[in-house]
Amino acid sequence: MARYKEQLQSVWRKYEAEHGSVPATAREAVSWGVRRGMIDLPEVDPLDKLASDMSTALREEYAVDKEGRRYRVNHAVRVSKGGVQYTFWAIMKDAPREHMQKAFIQRREQIVGDCVQLNTDVEAYNGIHIEQRPIQMLFDFRDDIDERKFGGERAA
Repeated sequence: MARYKEQLQSVWRKYEAEHGSVPATAREAVSWGVRRGMIDLPEVDPLDKLASDMSTALREEYAVDKEGRRYRVNHAVRVSKGGVQYTFWAIMKDAPREHMQKAFIQRREQIVGDCVQLNTDVEAYNGIHIEQRPIQMLFDFRDDIDERKFGGERAA
């Protein structure tokens, strides 16, 4: 898998070199790479595709509780067995507490990991562009959560 990802990264670098350092979509870059024979279109296992589509659909299913809170209906827990990772889904209203606790902890860990990487990326960008005013990033989300919880959406 690492080799495949490195191949895609190489196509991205070559696409960027030919088109200049301007934002582009991944679809534009892979289409360009396929046309030039740098990468092949993958053969897709239909069951893998359906399972992936189902996971996306489950992740995107919401309901509203009696208090008017919009919540995710389905929750996943990742488990490794014998070096293989499995994702087990459960419907929140029927899920055992242990499953839900693991699902919430894993989601929180993903958020923390994303914040750590975002902080590193911001620091690296600021270090590369020392001539510019540094980008500041806050990681205390209490006000953001309260604002969205009570109907407001903050503009980007």
